Amino acid sequence: MRHDATHALFEQALERGQLRALDVAFARFLAEQDPDAPLALPLLGALVSRQQADGHLCLDLSAWEALADDAAWPVSWRTAIGSVTAQSQVGSSPLLATPDSVAHAGSPLVLDGTRVYLRRYWDHEQRVAQAITQRLVSAPTLPAQLPEQLARLFPHASPDAPDWQRVACALAVRGAFTVITGGPGTGKTTTVVRLLGLLQTLHRGEQPRPLRIRLAAPTGKAAARLQASISTQIAQLDVDDEVRATIPSRVDTLHRLLGARSDTRRFRHDRANPLHVDVLVIDEASMIDLEMMSAVLDALPDDARLVLLGDKDQLSSVEAGAVLGDLCRRADAAHYSEGTANWLRATSGDRVDAWVRDDALPLDQHVAMLRHSHRFGANSGIGQLAQRINEGDAARVRRLLSEPHGDIAWIDATANTARLAELVLDGGRPHFATRDDGAEPQGYRHYLQWLREHRPHAQADGPTHEAWARGVLQAFGNFQLLCALRQGPFGAEGLNRQITAILQQANLIESGQEWYEGRPVLVTRNDYSLGLMNGDIGIALRVPDEQGRLHLRVAFEVAGEAGDDATRIRFVLPSRLGERETVYAMTVHKSQGSEFDHAALVLPDAASAVLTRELLYTGVTRARRWFSLMGSGERVTAAIEQSTRRHSGLWPRFAPHASP
Repeated sequence: MRHDATHALFEQALERGQLRALDVAFARFLAEQDPDAPLALPLLGALVSRQQADGHLCLDLSAWEALADDAAWPVSWRTAIGSVTAQSQVGSSPLLATPDSVAHAGSPLVLDGTRVYLRRYWDHEQRVAQAITQRLVSAPTLPAQLPEQLARLFPHASPDAPDWQRVACALAVRGAFTVITGGPGTGKTTTVVRLLGLLQTLHRGEQPRPLRIRLAAPTGKAAARLQASISTQIAQLDVDDEVRATIPSRVDTLHRLLGARSDTRRFRHDRANPLHVDVLVIDEASMIDLEMMSAVLDALPDDARLVLLGDKDQLSSVEAGAVLGDLCRRADAAHYSEGTANWLRATSGDRVDAWVRDDALPLDQHVAMLRHSHRFGANSGIGQLAQRINEGDAARVRRLLSEPHGDIAWIDATANTARLAELVLDGGRPHFATRDDGAEPQGYRHYLQWLREHRPHAQADGPTHEAWARGVLQAFGNFQLLCALRQGPFGAEGLNRQITAILQQANLIESGQEWYEGRPVLVTRNDYSLGLMNGDIGIALRVPDEQGRLHLRVAFEVAGEAGDDATRIRFVLPSRLGERETVYAMTVHKSQGSEFDHAALVLPDAASAVLTRELLYTGVTRARRWFSLMGSGERVTAAIEQSTRRHSGLWPRFAPHASP
């Protein structure tokens, strides 16, 4: 590398935090591979590497000037990167290929239009777009009894407005790929259970063998929550008993579904060894990154249906990509074609004429957005707050927070020990208005008292202790403190230390040792030997051995064995747990896929790029009954006014000439 020309540039970027050491190392690697390459290419490699780390699939050169302004990049960087668009300066280097170039196969960087990718992510994006496009043109044979069965599952038709759950089911039967999106309480799980009943009923009329259906979610917590919800919904489904028996309630994590291997990024199931499945449903699809989506589509048989469920307004995946957000880019306005509208009117009786657009695309016909919340009524503070946050009106959000509500409360202050103790011990009850039902939010005191008050005798049998452990886990899930950051006094690490001290001072937990009864821990890396996945939560409890002696074990609620839809309790020695952390406080990212009766979000005291509208919305929608927000008005406004948009070329591959 031309040391004199680049060393100062990289040092300056490192000092400012604009690049990581890994980004610079990648740039130097590129320069070593082609010493004659223009200076712009190693610089470009460093930027693309950094973009990928921030969740972007690519560096969009058309947006580079705005990016450079926001991050205060020096003029020398702008000049160098600007030269990349001049193909004559970079076209001959083996470091950078275009989709149709001769050097395409081996180059570490790909320039596709105005977007520059690391090769691996360009390959993933291509494969995902191609696999979905193939499914968009697949047209399954539609049984004649489809209208009759839709009417049976959705008996209460309204001539005034579409039943979006019924619309979603109809569209899913019509195609091999469907996205069903909607906010909290809009009935995504209800819809998919009815869809599975519908598909099995229609299939039963044509084939003796039932459809092979698999259900999955990105994390263990999301899988457990979906499994519990689906089990209840199946029992209430208006289908024949033979059909009901063929609808599974077991939900696997995506890693379990695909057959993850501990020593590689590859999975057991792929194109050469596809899944044995006719219908695959994936919940919490907003959490799926591009690489995982590529792996799922690679392992899915060509004739299998794929249904994605998720909330498009939530935070995107931790890893690179925003697949659900890209697929749902136009979901609010639907963009149905006249043909789709006519078919729905004839098949389901739903009129979607108000959502017909002249620029309808094939992808639009496979996306259904559920628009009515059954959980939050018109007077629900949580429902209104989520909606106002999505609208991006900070003034209305702060006004709503300032009003008295029985389900939302705002502690308009930076967290300190006294305020934090008030929140984590008893849920900050004085900040909520009195509810008509008399119910009150809980803090962490609740589960620790429940643990003691319901403890079985040491001589009680194993099932009794398992039931107790399940009850403790459920009581712990009544409340969860959320935060935006991992580090710092207002991050997960700092807050967990503070909360531990608060609980010790209140004599609710033991002090002076790492492991104690009641300690909640979050698994942060898949452990296949224990059957625990990243995101699983356990609680340390004293349980007896065969001789009745008490020992500390960590209790987890995990999926049952193959063929068993019920969850079970697994007790694990603390010393056997690998990467884990205390989880009184968790980041909003980690909380995705979970719901809590009472969720409380603590905002940092300083500006942060992580604090966005999507993060605030995701935190609010983790709450089922109560939501608390602790933070200054300045931070609330800053979060709402800062919206995340990840750079990606996935959406343009479905709509090269359409506006988003």
